[in-house]
Amino acid sequence: IIYWYFQFNVFFGNYAFIKYAPIIKSACLYTLILPVFVYKLYLPAIAGSGFIALGSILNELAKHANGGKMPVFPTLSKLTGYFSEEALANSSVHIMGSSETKLKIFCDFIDVGYSVLSIGDLLIHLFVFIIFLYAMKSVANQPNGGKKN
Repeated sequence: IIYWYFQFNVFFGNYAFIKYAPIIKSACLYTLILPVFVYKLYLPAIAGSGFIALGSILNELAKHANGGKMPVFPTLSKLTGYFSEEALANSSVHIMGSSETKLKIFCDFIDVGYSVLSIGDLLIHLFVFIIFLYAMKSVANQPNGGKKN
């Protein structure tokens, strides 16, 4: 519900909550600890944590090579209206990518229409996928498919 609330705000150009993004991101990741302990998903969580670490390193490399900010190369987001030049100009994290950008392969270039991601971002999101996948498998493997009588 919170995710959709933020997507709704971004769609209508309200970026006031962006300053809370690091807190929100951390809170979302910490909620994934519950299924890890409830379903004993320790090995998938360790693997997922490795992807988070690798993705974070790749993102930090790109930012470090580009003056402390992550270059963005929007394409489809411009067409869908999700990309805003003014929001990017006020960003403390992102800058517009250009021919001067270093380590372009690690920058935000994977445009899905409502967000521009980097390879590092995809690796970080892989943790969520792994935990959901193994949690669903654990529930499905319980007697009665996890339903209580």
